[in-house]
Amino acid sequence: MSREMSRRCVVSGSDRSRRRVARLSLGVGLLSLAVAVSVTALVGSPPLPYQYVPLALSVVVLGLPHGAVDHLVLPRARGEPVTRRSLALVGLLYLFVGTAYAVLWLLAPVPAFVLFILITLVHWGQGDVYALLEFVRADYLETRPSRLLALVVRGGLPMLVPLVAFPAQYAFVAETIVGLFNPDAAAALEPVFSPAARTAIALGFGALVAFALLRGFLRTEPGGRGPWLVDVTETLGLVVYFTVVPPILAIGLYFCFWHSLRHILRTMLVDAVASTALERGAIGTAWRRFARDSAPLTVGGLIVLVGIWFIVPQTPASVADVLAVYLVTIAVLTLPHVVVVTLLDREQRVWSP
Repeated sequence: MSREMSRRCVVSGSDRSRRRVARLSLGVGLLSLAVAVSVTALVGSPPLPYQYVPLALSVVVLGLPHGAVDHLVLPRARGEPVTRRSLALVGLLYLFVGTAYAVLWLLAPVPAFVLFILITLVHWGQGDVYALLEFVRADYLETRPSRLLALVVRGGLPMLVPLVAFPAQYAFVAETIVGLFNPDAAAALEPVFSPAARTAIALGFGALVAFALLRGFLRTEPGGRGPWLVDVTETLGLVVYFTVVPPILAIGLYFCFWHSLRHILRTMLVDAVASTALERGAIGTAWRRFARDSAPLTVGGLIVLVGIWFIVPQTPASVADVLAVYLVTIAVLTLPHVVVVTLLDREQRVWSP
């Protein structure tokens, strides 16, 4: 597929602003991986309370705010004004879809947790598919199946590699979240953490990663493998990262400095004012505009957090419980957020090669 064809999936931002966004996204993401892996390898895993810090900071730093401009991105991507109708539609989406998912947590916490993992896998994967097409110019992702394969690989790395590498901590997080609603229900998840299940996941997912990278290599010309090399570096770097860094810390850092950062930069490209600021190198101006736009619904997310705090049957009694409430809040907000991002993907023709 030609480079011109790959560009059809994006309809916003100048070439200069895109290049700046790509450098910032790739640089910060890979640097955060390298630092976390190096520090963990040299001094070992930090005490558990310190591992919660990135997740706690994500309440206001990149994490929770990254979805707080959902009411603005679709009109901006279409070049339309933000109207009361567009705001109401997004508001109703969050109200009904988020509420339905919150009810599922109350009635069936184990299926709700499994759904959370699947939703996150899809969402984080779709974010990286966009980044591969827009920031890396991965022309070898020329078909919808190839992009779906990239989605499963990239989304599976943060969801499945920690399960294989750190089953005890993964199980602890699952049990803590599910235990907020039904302390006895978490036992249903135990087979997933068995050696047999983890071996099957490691072999199956490892083969899928190898196939995706080999396919990309074969679909590129010898003189044009720069994008593929970036893809390989990111993919293998994420494998090492989630194998070495304990999952609570790894997910917190990834959520902020990989996934959320990439999505925020994407929203800047569809915002004419922020994109123009990026084009002339005024990165601070673009970030201040995002902070202003995301502030009201970030506060709204905190209100949802308080609401979930009061509806969970078990009173949170530890730091782990508090972070579990936050993760449930993220889950409830993520489902409608995925709907908005999917519509944005459609608007930008991410899945129409």
